[in-house]
Amino acid sequence: MIVVTGATGLLGRLVVTELLDRGVPAQQIVAAVRTPEKAADLAARGVLVREADYDRPETLTGALAGAERLLLVSANEVGRRVAQHRAVIDAAVAAGVRLIAYTSVLKADTATFGLAAEHQATEELIRASGLPYVLLRNGWYTENYTGHLATTLQHGAVLGSAGAGRVAAATRADYAAAAAAVLTGDGHQNAVYELGGDEPFTMAELAAEITRQSGTEVVYRDLPAEEYATALVAAGLPEPYAATLAECDRGIARGELTTDSGDLRRLAGRPTTTLADAVAVALKG
Repeated sequence: MIVVTGATGLLGRLVVTELLDRGVPAQQIVAAVRTPEKAADLAARGVLVREADYDRPETLTGALAGAERLLLVSANEVGRRVAQHRAVIDAAVAAGVRLIAYTSVLKADTATFGLAAEHQATEELIRASGLPYVLLRNGWYTENYTGHLATTLQHGAVLGSAGAGRVAAATRADYAAAAAAVLTGDGHQNAVYELGGDEPFTMAELAAEITRQSGTEVVYRDLPAEEYATALVAAGLPEPYAATLAECDRGIARGELTTDSGDLRRLAGRPTTTLADAVAVALKG
């Protein structure tokens, strides 16, 4: 039995779909979700849907019953994730899970931006649990940049604080393929994979690619982190989250979100999605 937490999220749902596409019987996949009603489409395909709320540990025991392999998709509530992840890890130990895979962040052991701290702590909890594990250190999602192209085109600018730093971004589908490979394959026990796109790019290169395909001139405006955070708040983001994103951009400038490991390409079994292809898909809507 393979259990995927957060299975109605943008990444988790893709992992479940990838498992089905790889021929895993639907009745051998558990979509562990906070709100089961949101997984009706997965249930219609025969996937087992179980309630699993990171904040309600009592739900996790039933969700992980019979689990052999578990994908712990990191929670999205910054500042609360360590306790939430600990609850899942404890339930996995109690359930006798034979392999736990966790979606961490690229270079989690050395990254200095604040977002990495909770991933570092979770990795430590997993190692201390004694469970066989796989650390899937995901880089940035290309969708972080292509998901709001309409706004980018409207303003004719990509804003950031990344300087000339390169980011090894890849699509969620790329990361989902890697996770599914680990969940269905052998030889990954206690492995740490640094996952990122094959062709890291700068923000200036991102702006140039959007310009090339859209026909609308888009430039990259590099801002001090404080000004970038202020711009994000003005765009509607909560202040703490805006500050976190600006700090991550400084991490890009320091080279903390790029990699040439090739791990993602090898696990997915194919080249990662190019920036050009990702932009093309986004522009088509």
